[in-house]
Amino acid sequence: MEIIYRQGVWMAEALQLRTRSYEDFWLVASHMGDPKAAVLLVFPVAFYLHRRTGIAVIWVAALSEWLNLVLKWILFGERPYWWIRQSGLFSENPPEVQQFQSTCETGPGSPSGHAMVTGAVWWVIVSSLAAFFHARTGSKLFAAVPYLFYAVLLGCVGLSRIFILAHFPHQVIAGLLTGMILGVCLNRSVPEGRPLLFFLGCSMALLFGALLLYSALQRIGIDLSWSIVLAKRWCYHSEWVRMDTAPFSSLTRDAGALLGLGLAQFWKPGGWPLPWVPRTLCLALSSLALHYVSSFQLPTFPPLLFYSLFFLKYTLVPQVVMVFIPGFVHLLTAKPKKD
Repeated sequence: MEIIYRQGVWMAEALQLRTRSYEDFWLVASHMGDPKAAVLLVFPVAFYLHRRTGIAVIWVAALSEWLNLVLKWILFGERPYWWIRQSGLFSENPPEVQQFQSTCETGPGSPSGHAMVTGAVWWVIVSSLAAFFHARTGSKLFAAVPYLFYAVLLGCVGLSRIFILAHFPHQVIAGLLTGMILGVCLNRSVPEGRPLLFFLGCSMALLFGALLLYSALQRIGIDLSWSIVLAKRWCYHSEWVRMDTAPFSSLTRDAGALLGLGLAQFWKPGGWPLPWVPRTLCLALSSLALHYVSSFQLPTFPPLLFYSLFFLKYTLVPQVVMVFIPGFVHLLTAKPKKD
């Protein structure tokens, strides 16, 4: 692995040196690949365009991020930003690289979560777009355009993770391939219209399944906090190490989002049949509401309180998009019935 890690560091250095002027682009690409972006940014757009696709986005994002967490606990995997200095192999010839605010994630590195979730979630979207284009035009060439966009997007997200020193190239490739496979498989069984008990069971299965695995690994002597220690030690700025990048934050986000998806379908099965103009208004209001939900600062101590509130925060997201905002807009735009 040392040879692979070395080559990855030199690739990251070359990428930074040659594309330094595109730094803002890489940072935006990395942000778009963030698993929370799938929930807060991609999900509302997909939902108001096509209900089933929106539900699939939440479903696929939650399951793929949870599986990524489990794989990281099992496979470990260093991150470039800490391995460069922790390994002690570059004391005489240190690479000319820099860290960024989004660099200092605290979980293990393999496989890349950004790449894996992006590969899974965007497969759902582009396959839906391709089917729509083919049905409307009958052209296979036109239907291939979304897949071309998909390939470009994956390339940009993958390179951005290497650029900011969050991942080695092989971790990105592993994440992309795993995400694509998950996207294909999970998109075949979207839980639209399932009862609340199904989502409650899925949410608790993710939560307690991961906790049981964590306890089992701890019992056999594996310290799963090793990556957090290295992140705090080698990140250039301590404030860049945030709790919302910790493994348990991913876990509570996924479990909360699935429970919220179930509650949203329980409160209003089928939703409201809104025309395009009210749906556009819903998208604008939902985006504004989710911006405030995302930016709301949670207390980080004690950790149990933070993770509990983080769980509730993402339980709220699907309900805002699927129930609260559409219900409000329907109330404003519905024509009164004549006696």
